[in-house]
Amino acid sequence: MFKIGLAEDDPKIASLIKTGLEELSYTVTTFSEGKLALEKLQSQPFDLIILDVMMPGLTGIEICKELRISYPDLPILMLTALGTIDDKIRGFNSGADDYLVKPFHFKELLIRIEALLRRHRKDLGQLLIFDDLTLNLYSKEVHRAGRLIELTAKEITLLELFLRNPNRLLSRQYIAENAWDINFDTGTNVIDVYVNFLRNKIDKGFSRKLIHTRINMGYILKIA
Repeated sequence: MFKIGLAEDDPKIASLIKTGLEELSYTVTTFSEGKLALEKLQSQPFDLIILDVMMPGLTGIEICKELRISYPDLPILMLTALGTIDDKIRGFNSGADDYLVKPFHFKELLIRIEALLRRHRKDLGQLLIFDDLTLNLYSKEVHRAGRLIELTAKEITLLELFLRNPNRLLSRQYIAENAWDINFDTGTNVIDVYVNFLRNKIDKGFSRKLIHTRINMGYILKIA
């Protein structure tokens, strides 16, 4: 089921939301302090984030702005007692997708969560995702941890092949036939050259390497 991150310093509200959502089979992780919330929300995968604006350490507005740098498409719902139009504008300008004012009915919160997740799933129809790596099939844009990565047309074709076959060992012949539409010539190293081009762009500067070599066998996209 969906994993939700909840940053809320009021223990009663946090407990109400967590209990209600977990009864509906959501997984909810709560945070009561802003800096810790940002650290965990950036380092763990979540399907949706709920942010209280008035958080100790960092405000929900500050957290939202930071999350948008790395996760531009992550659904974020702002939850706050600040309900003026200017407050809402600040929330939306920080990158929030929705804004719910306290006090609220749990049913309304649930409806908004479900709407954001439906919208997000629809958007994901154009995306291939593995870990923090995404390929937009429509725009051909590639991001890793929110960072735009420039690839050539052939590198994008190769990446798409890997993303459609995660955790599967791909032989050089398979890559040649499916990314180049040619029979594999054992006398050429073109596959190795392009995989290395792609790996240098996808993995360079990241601690987790995603494209791995299996000597004399081929390549695999996996988390080491």
